[in-house]
Amino acid sequence: MLSISNLSYFIGDRPIYDEASLHIKPKDKIGLIGLNGTGKTTLLRIINGEYSIDGGTVSKSNDCSIGYLNQDLLSFQSEESIVAVAMQAFKEAQELEIKIEKVLKRLETEYSEDLVNQLAKMQEKYETIGGYSLQSKAEEILEGIGFSTEDLHRPLKEFSGGWRMRVMLAKLLLESPSLLMLDEPTNHLDLPSIQWIETYLKNYEGAVIIVSHDRKFLDNTASKIVEVSGFKLNVYEGNYSFYLEEKELRSEIQKNAFENQQQKIRQTERFIERFRAKSTKARQVQSRIKALERMDMVEDVVDSQAAVSFKFNFTQQSGRHVLRMENISKSYDDIKILEKTNAHIERGDKIALIGANGKGKSTLLRIIAGTEPFEGKSLIGHNVIQSFYAQHQIEALNLENDLLDELKLEGTSKTEQELRTILGCFLFHNDDVFKKIKVLSGGEKSRVALSKTLISNSNFLLLDEPTNHLDIQSVNILIQALQQYKGTFVVVSHDRYFISQIANKIWYIQDHEIKEYPGTYEEYELWRERNDIKEEKPEPKKEKPAKTEPTQTSSNSDIELKQIQKLISEIEDEIEKLESLKTQQEEKLALPEVFGNPDKLQEETSAYEKIKSDLNQKNKEWEDLAEKIDSLQ
Repeated sequence: MLSISNLSYFIGDRPIYDEASLHIKPKDKIGLIGLNGTGKTTLLRIINGEYSIDGGTVSKSNDCSIGYLNQDLLSFQSEESIVAVAMQAFKEAQELEIKIEKVLKRLETEYSEDLVNQLAKMQEKYETIGGYSLQSKAEEILEGIGFSTEDLHRPLKEFSGGWRMRVMLAKLLLESPSLLMLDEPTNHLDLPSIQWIETYLKNYEGAVIIVSHDRKFLDNTASKIVEVSGFKLNVYEGNYSFYLEEKELRSEIQKNAFENQQQKIRQTERFIERFRAKSTKARQVQSRIKALERMDMVEDVVDSQAAVSFKFNFTQQSGRHVLRMENISKSYDDIKILEKTNAHIERGDKIALIGANGKGKSTLLRIIAGTEPFEGKSLIGHNVIQSFYAQHQIEALNLENDLLDELKLEGTSKTEQELRTILGCFLFHNDDVFKKIKVLSGGEKSRVALSKTLISNSNFLLLDEPTNHLDIQSVNILIQALQQYKGTFVVVSHDRYFISQIANKIWYIQDHEIKEYPGTYEEYELWRERNDIKEEKPEPKKEKPAKTEPTQTSSNSDIELKQIQKLISEIEDEIEKLESLKTQQEEKLALPEVFGNPDKLQEETSAYEKIKSDLNQKNKEWEDLAEKIDSLQ
């Protein structure tokens, strides 16, 4: 269908592709991956005919049509309704519809057999190409990717860039090109919409190329991974998980071949050096020199997955209770977001706030941050130092600063090299760190704002879609950082792999209330499937009513569970006090006036042993109650 042979493309004297080749077959589902700056988007633009190549060929069959979703479409605007914009995909049908209307108008005043036959033929053709069902098809796709039925006839210009991008995605899907190219489509979709698109792409009749940092999305949509590496296009016949295993195997084989070749080269060089001066060995020496010259060199393995990791540092630990929210209500005019809902965040909670767009995730995050007015009470805990990252944070960046100066404003004690390392984690390398903020793209500014948030001296982080504008390697670095973070955080994200790696609690908003699942994302998904609970989102068809959550019944086991949880909370407070007393007693035992006085030492040692015994007893009680909770849940 489409063939790329010996492709070469340069930016100045820097190669992006050097004799790279790729063959795309009908129905191929390709995940295009690679480090930022290796040329993924460039390849899509070359295929789309936007860039001229420096060498090789890009050829496609005559019947190959191409549809390309790219970030430039964020700025597209129109006075037309979103359903009308999406239906621009049906150009032939729309032109035929106009002709039919004209004939019908003429028939009102000039009836003739010729016009009737003409109308019949056009109506037959219109029916053949599915003209009468096109609007319902457009509405189905628009609703599938998150629009409500009421939204469909609103003008496109009323929607934000991300929602406009969804409309352009719907239009592309309706066009059904032979080759559909999607550049980071999940940046603008929520979880229910991502899952809907996954199903759609699996059944898509044409070929698909997807550039995405969302590993789960690639796993569920791609049957072939093409990695841009070493100026080549390296093909792996499987999804992303297969790619990881296969790449490790290939790297191991290549590493062994490289080391074997290096050993052979060293042995040959030693032979040449040792016998170069002996005339009796001259022929053998020359033979080995020529063998070295003819040798096809094996490249060493470059680990593109290696992460330059950094660690969070904060000087002050928060109290046990980070935040209590009581009777929280929030509305926008007639739109109710939250109603008299409660939530509690404790130290060490790693919360992922998930769900469909429009349910109030970002609003809730702003309420927690204290930047959004609301009704009810929100009580911040002792010693809590908060830092909030959201897309609007880029407005607070000083446009005249370079990247390094902007990070220095955060007031941390990090050296310039440490700041450069952190910027490198988020795709800013070498002289990039001296760029002015004002010359950066929106995505680059977002990464700077995220870097500032992560180096702050905060023990409570609020992160709104932090993986947008990151590549897979940078997402992995962020995962590593959040996994070792000793503080507390709430993250809004639609990246399932990301939240599966960092969250120990799941929050979602349902019936205008904050609901909590006390476990990982995988456990939450299993629980949801087991209980047949559907995601709340606008759907063209009615969903079965969700079953009542087990935590909201009033059964005896639930009452017992609540009683045990209350006991555990009381014991945790006692454990915290005893641990503090134990530390104080250890400091007292180290005082000269104590360890130098046998009587005093014995008295304080007895007190220390009593505290230890009480602490061990409380820990045992906590463990017994925790086991009982496990058996009840």
